[in-house]
Amino acid sequence: QVQLVESGGGLVQAGGSLRLSCAASGRSFGGDSMAWFRQAPGKERELVAAIGGRHTNTYYGDSVKCRFTVTRDDAENTVYLQMDTLKHEETAVYFCAGYNTLGTLTAEHAYRYWGQGTQVTVSS
Repeated sequence: QVQLVESGGGLVQAGGSLRLSCAASGRSFGGDSMAWFRQAPGKERELVAAIGGRHTNTYYGDSVKCRFTVTRDDAENTVYLQMDTLKHEETAVYFCAGYNTLGTLTAEHAYRYWGQGTQVTVSS
């Protein structure tokens, strides 16, 4: 059974940092795209950042560029999201997704595997 398990969420003050982890099990994701999405209350889920298989390329949403960094450790089958200078409006549930069936980074509907999410709350 394939599982993606996020961790590292929590409460942080605006301007602070958090590092999210997504540990995968059940299959290797070394050659696959991995991504982080978030969904705030009352809003649609949005793509935050993504990284291609074998570290080929990365994508960042406009609002997080220069503040968030996505990395992966294929030996550990884990992807990370370092979030710096967090803003109150980035309070959301953050989800990890893996294996894009189209081989892209940004096609949300094409990600086959999803984690349950981890809550990030940024106090103002």
